[in-house]
Amino acid sequence: MGRAFEYRKARKFKRWGNMARVFTRLGKEITMAAKTGGADPDNNPRLRLLIQNARSENMPKDNVDRAIKRAFEKDTSDYKEIVYEGYAPHGIALLIETATDNNQRTVANIRSYFNKYGGSLGTQGMLDFMFTRKSVFTVKVTPEMDLEMLELELIDYGVEELLAEDEETIVIYANFQSFGPVQKYLEDNGFEIKSFRFERVPSELKELTPEERADVDKLIEKIEEDDDVTNVFHNMKDADE
Repeated sequence: MGRAFEYRKARKFKRWGNMARVFTRLGKEITMAAKTGGADPDNNPRLRLLIQNARSENMPKDNVDRAIKRAFEKDTSDYKEIVYEGYAPHGIALLIETATDNNQRTVANIRSYFNKYGGSLGTQGMLDFMFTRKSVFTVKVTPEMDLEMLELELIDYGVEELLAEDEETIVIYANFQSFGPVQKYLEDNGFEIKSFRFERVPSELKELTPEERADVDKLIEKIEEDDDVTNVFHNMKDADE
């Protein structure tokens, strides 16, 4: 089914530093999904997947319920998803996804990180040509699962790549627009979706020296510490590739 995505090994996202940060990020995403598509997971596919993500991160059910309820409270913050783009040191492109209730605060913080660590914040859309959005499903492997047949079956649903992550899970990459059809196929056919995410895949990876990588990592780590930031994507080649 075509080449394996080079970024699969090249981009190992750092885990959030603590459980509170994980829960904060998931809570915002759950609140936004509930506000957009309703509080009933049975009728809101995006919310259903996010609740599964929360389970996989051991997020307490009470936290999930509060995040859903928050979407319909009059005094709740109105989170919006905003993407910031710029260049880290040594020409590395960064796409930063945020969920924020105060754009002025968030953009000021992001700009300060770029300025402090030798990067430059750009304009929205300037790096669109360098990244492609993908839907990514992590699915539990079953003894009767035929990966080759499943891959062929899923081609019609917009799937581009199916990779065995380990003995217990497979990772399915699909077009961004195919998220709904792929989710429906997996659920209708009894597959257990362990987690789901959207990723931005770089068209090319840039190789840096260890010293240059350290410069970029400092900026990325600082950005990831911001509570408004949900994901950071880059086109830096992994050191061990």
